[in-house]
Amino acid sequence: MSKHRIDIISAVPQVLESPLNHSIVGRAREKDRVTVEVHDLRDYSEDKHNKVDDYPYGGGGGMVLTPQPIFDCVETLQRERDYDEVIFTAADGEPFEQDTATQLSLLQNIIILCGHYKGVDQRVRDQLITREISLGDYVLSGGELAAAVIVDAIVRLLPGVLGDARSAMSDSHQEDLLEGPVYTRPDEFRGLRVPDVLMSGDHQRIEEWRHQKSLERTRERRPDLYQKYLDKQ
Repeated sequence: MSKHRIDIISAVPQVLESPLNHSIVGRAREKDRVTVEVHDLRDYSEDKHNKVDDYPYGGGGGMVLTPQPIFDCVETLQRERDYDEVIFTAADGEPFEQDTATQLSLLQNIIILCGHYKGVDQRVRDQLITREISLGDYVLSGGELAAAVIVDAIVRLLPGVLGDARSAMSDSHQEDLLEGPVYTRPDEFRGLRVPDVLMSGDHQRIEEWRHQKSLERTRERRPDLYQKYLDKQ
């Protein structure tokens, strides 16, 4: 099976160094389960000072990423291989959900363009971008943190990345439900005991208990998700 690849285009690639080189993503790269390459947008600028932003036409505050370096970078990558999606991290994009991460984990090659400053020239969005994704109803200083979140959510779903594949499948939001409570050793701590069912060895009872607790937590904390789950039953 061919390896997954994610290319990230950023005006401040240094922001991505730590989240991509440690923990699950870092280990997945070391084990050659995924290729993640970060491209410095300034390397593609034709400006003598390597500028990648300019003032918006019509006035107003903030700076806008210019189209030339973005077009050159994306087209350079596309000459090397076919890409399934060119994603832009945008505050007005579609909400990023677990279903989105699952869909993207099935793709072979992805480009993620990090938004920055006031935004990106609309011609980039019109001509290059195939999907726009937002982490939520708030604004970040740049799309690098959003890109790191998206990559982490995708990579942990790839085959062979987690030691126990069942772990990812039981995560919160995987089936429109929140994960229920979990416990570890010791079985008693400061008078607080682990529920007996979890130490019973009866796997069917344990799964039924976990599912029930997952339903209860979702109904209490995220009634919108609970209704979504019910609608699918």
